[in-house]
Amino acid sequence: MGHQYEGPKRSFAMAARPSNAIPFIHRLASSGAFKDLFREGMALVEDAAAYLDGPGREESRVLPRPAAIAYSTESMRLTTRLMQVASWLLLQRAVNEGELTSSQAQAERTRVKFSREDYGCRPEIFEQLPFTLRSLSQRSVRIQERVMHLDQSLVVAHSREPVKAQSEVASQVERLRAAFSP
Repeated sequence: MGHQYEGPKRSFAMAARPSNAIPFIHRLASSGAFKDLFREGMALVEDAAAYLDGPGREESRVLPRPAAIAYSTESMRLTTRLMQVASWLLLQRAVNEGELTSSQAQAERTRVKFSREDYGCRPEIFEQLPFTLRSLSQRSVRIQERVMHLDQSLVVAHSREPVKAQSEVASQVERLRAAFSP
């Protein structure tokens, strides 16, 4: 059905770029376009929660057994997908607002596991699901793809950034070597 998103390939991430170039993705990730994506993503989370806790429950009760099982599966996939998207969006917003550094966010992002997946059932069963659930699922897949693209671009840009400062220990070791070398 699906597979875990593993991020960019290493060879692509190591492509050379001038050391003084500023990756465009950092500007994009803190732009108005990101703010729009954030609002859209969080609104989708709210819409899905309201639907699944209200009208969705009622609609699922009248479905035939195969569609009811598919409804349960798809609602879990939708919830998981949106939790991943929301986690990533909140993490990036924390970077944009100065609550986290880019490096801290890169370390934290490993907890967000995107998976590219089809819907949780065969197309003919998916079509039997309530329209609102199908619509929410389709919207969530589209926004997840956008977030995964931004994430991949940020990982690539981050992997190309030069190391800005040595650790204090490494600096001290280097000074000791210089002091004791002939």
